[in-house]
Amino acid sequence: MKFKLFKDRKGKADQAKNNQFVKLGREIYVAARKGGSNPDANYALKTAIMNARQVQMPNDNIERAIKKATGDGDNVEYEEIFYEGYGPGGVAIMVKCLTDNRNRSAADVRSVFNKRGGNMGESGCVAYMFDEKGVLVLNREEFEVEEDELMLQVLDAGAEDLTTSEECFEIITHPHEIESVKNALEKEGFRFSSAAVRWIPQNTVNVDGENAEKLLKMMDAFDDNDDVQDVFANFEISEEEMQRIG
Repeated sequence: MKFKLFKDRKGKADQAKNNQFVKLGREIYVAARKGGSNPDANYALKTAIMNARQVQMPNDNIERAIKKATGDGDNVEYEEIFYEGYGPGGVAIMVKCLTDNRNRSAADVRSVFNKRGGNMGESGCVAYMFDEKGVLVLNREEFEVEEDELMLQVLDAGAEDLTTSEECFEIITHPHEIESVKNALEKEGFRFSSAAVRWIPQNTVNVDGENAEKLLKMMDAFDDNDDVQDVFANFEISEEEMQRIG
């Protein structure tokens, strides 16, 4: 069960979308600040814009973030910080933040860990359990293609692996190869619902009962924090358990 699926179960749909726009706007801002306002010459910006449009983020919001990043007089500087720790049941969790105030972010992330039955650890305490990979997501409803056929195409494009679920195909690449693999597959007619460098757990653990309930509440609390861009964890929850929790 991947973190992105947890967002679908939140009842606060409008607030969740607003939070998502804030996070995406910050991602666009940072990409434009670092690499300029031209998406064709700035892959990070191009990808951030693609992900924003995928969730129907208004063009005005996108343009505003770019102008703010490249305009004069704006001294806001965001830095990327990872916080690591353990959730209920010893689940390994990595929290990626983009923040202009690391003291605030550290306090907020620590508070979420503490209030939801976990604890924040030192840098590196769980990172060794994850691998940094590029992930391209292909919606299966949009592309009717056999898994074996797609596997040959993605390997030929330079990808490392392909994973399959009912909803999507996930194409796994070396983090530095995500752009070249994406470009090669787009030339074959594929269009991706998202593209990002993510931290993938080497192994996962199944959780249920009270631990599952606490972990879902922890994921929701992280998602509600504007500084938190993404969360990576090594747990899975069965469909039956998700239905029980509601």
